[in-house]
Amino acid sequence: MAGYLYILECSDGTFYTGSTKNLEIRLGQHQSGVGANYTKTRLPVKLVFHQYFMNIADAFLYEKKIQKWSRAKKKAIIENQWELLPALSECKNDTNFRNKE
Repeated sequence: MAGYLYILECSDGTFYTGSTKNLEIRLGQHQSGVGANYTKTRLPVKLVFHQYFMNIADAFLYEKKIQKWSRAKKKAIIENQWELLPALSECKNDTNFRNKE
């Protein structure tokens, strides 16, 4: 069964990532305050990204992956700037071997 991965922008500017079999129904649930505890206190929400998957399980796996991403990485895919993901994924702390001289 097919499904969707989606990202919502909440009224406070945060992003919510989810997956569903029926995007239209799920968006209605979010807007009415019954979609998720996170979004019901941050209404209204706006759909800013969605991607169709042939299998809902794949959409769910990708949802879990994106939920761990930084805001910058989420914003890159929302803005269709996929080429920025490698640079945004690099470790920038002191333990990164590239930062040591």
